[in-house]
Amino acid sequence: MREPLTIAAAQPRIEPHDVEANALAHAAAVREAGARVVVFPELSLTGYELDAAVITPDDPRLAPLVDACAGTGSIALAGAPVSGDHIAILAVDGGGAAVVYRKVWVGREESARFTPGNAPAVLAVDGWRLGLAVCRDTGIPQHAADTAALGVDAYVAGVLETREDSAVPDERARRVAAAHGLWVVTASYAGAAGGGFDEAAGRSGIWAPDGAVVAEAGPEVGAIARGTLRA
Repeated sequence: MREPLTIAAAQPRIEPHDVEANALAHAAAVREAGARVVVFPELSLTGYELDAAVITPDDPRLAPLVDACAGTGSIALAGAPVSGDHIAILAVDGGGAAVVYRKVWVGREESARFTPGNAPAVLAVDGWRLGLAVCRDTGIPQHAADTAALGVDAYVAGVLETREDSAVPDERARRVAAAHGLWVVTASYAGAAGGGFDEAAGRSGIWAPDGAVVAEAGPEVGAIARGTLRA
C-alpha cells in the first residue's frame, strides 16, 4: 500500500514581476510547510501580471526555491508564464525545475496573450498520481473529467479569486470530489495578486474524496493549509 502523502497549499506574499523576491517567498513557504508537495497559486512566481516575461526552467532566480526543496525533500508546484505563451505549472525539486502542465482553459482576458495547453497532465509523486489544474480549469467539468480519466488520485490546482468570490474554490472542490472521488488541493492567492486583483480570497484548502474539508487556510497572506492524503 502507498505511504500517505503530505501536501500543503501556500499563499505567500507575491510581488508583481519580481521573480527573485517571489522565489525567496516560495522557498520560505516550502520550509515552513514541512510537506512532500507544496502547491502555489496561479502565476505565483510573477504575480497575476498578464504581460510578465516568460520564465524558463533553468532561470537562475529560481535557485533559492531549488535549494529549499533540496533541503526539505519537497516538490514545489509554482505558477509561471512559460515559452509558447502558456500559463503553466513548474515542478521544482532539489534537482531543478520542469514545466509539468500548461493551462487548458485560459480566461477571456488571458487569451489575448496566452495559448491554451492541449491536454490534461499528471505528476507522479511517491506512487500518487496528481492531476494538475490552473484556476478556470477547475470550473470546467470536462477538465476534471478528462483529468480523472488519467487515473489520478488527487486534483491539484493553483487559483486566483477575489475576496467576494472566496466561496468559489470550495464549491468547485466539493463538486470535483463528489463527481470523481478525488482528493482536491487548491492554492489560492491572498492579498494583492496583480492584474487589478487588489484583494484576493486566500482560503487555500484540502478536501477529502467525500468532500470534507481536511485543512483550510485563512484569508491572510502567509497562511498555509497542510494535510495528509491517504490511500
